[in-house]
Amino acid sequence: MASAIEKPGQHRTVLLDEAVDALVTRADGIYVDGTFGRGGHSRAVLARLAPAARLIAFDKDPQAIEVARQIADPRLDVVHGSFAQLRDVLAARGGVRVSGVLLDLGVSSPQIDDPARGFSFRHDGPLDMRMDPTRGESAAQWLAHVDERELIEVIRDYGEERFAVQIAKAIVARRAESGRLGPLVRTRELAEIVARAVKTREKGQDPATRTFQAIRIHINQELAELPVVLETALESLEQGGRLVVISFHSLEDRIVKRFLQSRARAPAMDRRLPIRAADLPSPPLRILGRVFAGEAEVAANPRARSAVMRIAERVLA
Repeated sequence: MASAIEKPGQHRTVLLDEAVDALVTRADGIYVDGTFGRGGHSRAVLARLAPAARLIAFDKDPQAIEVARQIADPRLDVVHGSFAQLRDVLAARGGVRVSGVLLDLGVSSPQIDDPARGFSFRHDGPLDMRMDPTRGESAAQWLAHVDERELIEVIRDYGEERFAVQIAKAIVARRAESGRLGPLVRTRELAEIVARAVKTREKGQDPATRTFQAIRIHINQELAELPVVLETALESLEQGGRLVVISFHSLEDRIVKRFLQSRARAPAMDRRLPIRAADLPSPPLRILGRVFAGEAEVAANPRARSAVMRIAERVLA
């Protein structure tokens, strides 16, 4: 049994058995892990697959890709990039359909625990927050020029933070002092600015939690990419193929839930049109349910408490 005490950098895969049970319906299929992370799900999937099967694993994080390439398994294809590239990857393989797609939308523990990655408000480090540090704008670079209105919207909408106005004004005021204090480039200073701006604290939650989440989501365009990712996953599935998505906050889960619901019902038609119900196009997906972490898993890994896994099956290919 795994210890309930997690070492820094150790990543506990959430809903491991439940996700693999939901995903793998045939041992000889082609499967996709859209977010490899540290490989917990991928390794478990490979253990269920036959020699002729394939697993395609994606990740933006170069460190995750390095871990993936250390797995000596000829059935594993590793792609450094966004899962949104799946259509092109499958086209290069002859346009094959896949038996299942798994998306674990959480940030991995090694990313959070490594101060050098800039995700943590508990440990001081460079204010980066990029999943792929080789591409795009860092959090520090964005905060150096973003206008106050946009900053308020990001913190409010992506962090669901009721003190978004106060926090944004405090960050902009600190930026005005850059000539005297230097630019805002460290996670600890940002966390301190937020803590001073937030007048009340939620029990058991650091005051910087929501702001850091919001900036991370914006920097990595997580919510903007998600609808594209889900549509790409649906298009790639063969008949009977499974889509399994694990979310860790309500913003992600809301998008996933609405997408699945919209694809699991027949399109609305004008009742005045002479069309029989039997002639209406069938929905492409069937929703199989949702799963939450059990008490034992939450006790061993508190991060699992917020996880929601939604499962759907492709009805028509």
